[in-house]
Amino acid sequence: MSGTGSEQDIFLKAKNRTFCGLDEDAERVWKGPFCFIVAADPQLGLMKAWSEGDCDGGGDEWEEEIQLTKQAVAAVNQLNPRPRFMALCGDLVHAMPGTPFRAAQEQGLKEALRGIDPAIPLVFVSGNHDLGNAPTPHTVEQYCQAWGDHFFSFWVGGVLCLVLNSQLFYDSSGCPDLKESQDQWLEEQLQKASSSTATEPKPKHVLVFQHIPLYLKSHDEEDDYFNLQKDVRRSLLERFKNAGVKAVFSGHYHRNAGGLHDGLDMVVSSAIGCQLGEDTHGLRVVVVTAEAVVHRYYSLEQLSAGGMDADLHKLLQ
Repeated sequence: MSGTGSEQDIFLKAKNRTFCGLDEDAERVWKGPFCFIVAADPQLGLMKAWSEGDCDGGGDEWEEEIQLTKQAVAAVNQLNPRPRFMALCGDLVHAMPGTPFRAAQEQGLKEALRGIDPAIPLVFVSGNHDLGNAPTPHTVEQYCQAWGDHFFSFWVGGVLCLVLNSQLFYDSSGCPDLKESQDQWLEEQLQKASSSTATEPKPKHVLVFQHIPLYLKSHDEEDDYFNLQKDVRRSLLERFKNAGVKAVFSGHYHRNAGGLHDGLDMVVSSAIGCQLGEDTHGLRVVVVTAEAVVHRYYSLEQLSAGGMDADLHKLLQ
């Protein structure tokens, strides 16, 4: 989304289910390798809240996360070739819906993101702090007003990208109709992805973006706050496999994790903001070739100083 113009122009284009003015018909055609960026959990306010041991509060300071986000934007802007888009995989801010600091944190993040190169669209993925742990129609609508649709699809470079609201998989008790809507829509998207017609070409790859990972290390691990429940996980893994989904990108864990199961890559990226493990504030560079989807996590300092590694750069040539 453009880094100039009104807030409406910058942040709400996804509500029209279009991808930032790109020609969808043209983007359905594979034209060669490209790269994009996966970021997660800027979560403005968590660093202060975590340091004080009060993560139920919204955190009354977020300048450090703003500076980290600006550093991330600067690192992405200098990459050559230019990424086709940058996806932020949820928990944009820490303050839950309806709590103090929410509006100010959202405004702070928007200001920090305004420096992005206008030619690098931003893709927003909803997280539990963006919607509430048990979202309602009201909290979902608030999110949509601030950031765009909570689930949608787009094509880029011959690749079909599905952006999902993972909170509807985790706890939809407050909005069962929204869960049903997403489930029906997702089934339609996956069916189209697995077939090919004269008007609907088969994508080179299918990629999924959501906040909560399917799993952290193993497809059959026990249920946890940081993964989706086993029954939901099994169902999604089967559906994604049948549709040829290549990778699922997520955040939520504030650490790097993931694994490969039946050819599907579960990619969990650590945070721009607060770290809960041994990783550092960073971003993931993803390179898409005709045969593969290759990705690597970089600290903000690494990416700022040296860009992507030579082997990734070579894949783009």
